[in-house]
Amino acid sequence: MKFFLRLAIAVLMVSSVAAQEKDLSTYYKEAPFKMPVATVPTFASKTFNIKDFGAIGDGQVLNTQAFAKAIAACSAAGGGNVIVPSGLWLTGPIEFKSNINLVVERGALIQFTADHTQYPIIKGSAASPIYGFDLKNIAITGGGIIDGAGDTWRPLKKEKATEKQWKEVTATGVVSKDGKIWWPTKEAMDGEAFIKQLKTKNSKPSDEELLPARDFLRPYMVMFSKCDNVLIEGVTIRNSPKFIFYPTKCTNLTLRYANFFNEWWAQNGDAIDISACKNVVVYKCNVSAGDDGICMKSSGGKGGETEESALENILIAGCNVYHAHGGFVIGSNTDGGMKNIYVTDCNFIGTDIGIRVKSNAGRGGYVRDIYINNIFMKDIVNEAIAFDTFYEDVPPGKNKDEVKTTLRDKTPVFRNFYISNVYCNGASTAIAITGLPEMPVSKIHFENVTISSKQGYTYKDATEIDFKKVKIITPTETKEL
Repeated sequence: MKFFLRLAIAVLMVSSVAAQEKDLSTYYKEAPFKMPVATVPTFASKTFNIKDFGAIGDGQVLNTQAFAKAIAACSAAGGGNVIVPSGLWLTGPIEFKSNINLVVERGALIQFTADHTQYPIIKGSAASPIYGFDLKNIAITGGGIIDGAGDTWRPLKKEKATEKQWKEVTATGVVSKDGKIWWPTKEAMDGEAFIKQLKTKNSKPSDEELLPARDFLRPYMVMFSKCDNVLIEGVTIRNSPKFIFYPTKCTNLTLRYANFFNEWWAQNGDAIDISACKNVVVYKCNVSAGDDGICMKSSGGKGGETEESALENILIAGCNVYHAHGGFVIGSNTDGGMKNIYVTDCNFIGTDIGIRVKSNAGRGGYVRDIYINNIFMKDIVNEAIAFDTFYEDVPPGKNKDEVKTTLRDKTPVFRNFYISNVYCNGASTAIAITGLPEMPVSKIHFENVTISSKQGYTYKDATEIDFKKVKIITPTETKEL
């Protein structure tokens, strides 16, 4: 009887915890703006197993055609589920069609090939391992793993490698003249110079003309453009050539219970980069990345203080970010404008920066009405919270002086940020705000914030910064702002 009593108590305790945990509908209700419910795609019950189309899951046979045939058959039948069962499935790029749910079952590992000749040039870049344009109702679901063979594409900075790792990697590929950058191939290292030379003859070279620079034109791993009703659920997506997940100009996008992983040294290895999308939910996802963790981008606008926003209505809740340049990030491309972003109940552990807002003259726009609360951070390498409109993106092989911009069009405008209930144990700097002389960062509201750090609050060209119940604990003092 005692056993059953203890079991009953345990069940009640678990039920109580579950009842306290917020579900997605609660976050929608709590959003400080009218957050549209993102339409989640549904699919016909029909299934198309890639094995029935000749796929062999031994990790040796290239299954590109089997994936293509299964997707084509599913599409021709009006849509449904393309099943990737347990196995090791080597393949080239997978092109999506509308009304397709790619179900990567637990135990399945989709391994994209390291043979770059399998990736055609499409719209000026090597084809993404998974891609689709102008589609409706698409999904990647299941408990399996997708590996993008990114280590065969990415350069590596010597400063990020251990001595053993550097020795091993430089046994192949090539090293830059200054000895600081390893490239997988000479074509990758020379690709930028090749393209510059090519554009002196033709400002818009064809995809065929760009083929010699394919190794330099490394792709995003999962790239969907102008798609409606998109779902990523349950899967682990890792080892990307560039950003892991890069949707652009999509509407109704849901990411839930998914994992996004790159090694911390992965160059341009962002995890989730949402670009100029609307009605987006990122819910209970786990991230560890070589660059930004969960990042908002918005390009293609005129910049300045316009009312239109290419990126709006974003809900990010219950996520964990480990290694990353930033846990939650805005920028650096903001010229399309952003508004109505709600980030809540997230943990950032060991990221370079916790909350990171960045842009610069030349690619800045109007970013406003951003709400960030219930954020818990630990062991942040640099700033717990940082605003920077002097940000400069330095590509591998360059230094800051070589890319310093003198542009003053598309000036960043950061305004009306509400940051509350944020707690951080350990950072180099608590809060740093750097604006532009002609456009200060303004109307940033902090409430119920406690940060322990080596340095406190620093600012330049910042106005109307409001503090309420903000405590910063440094080795020499505890200061309330």
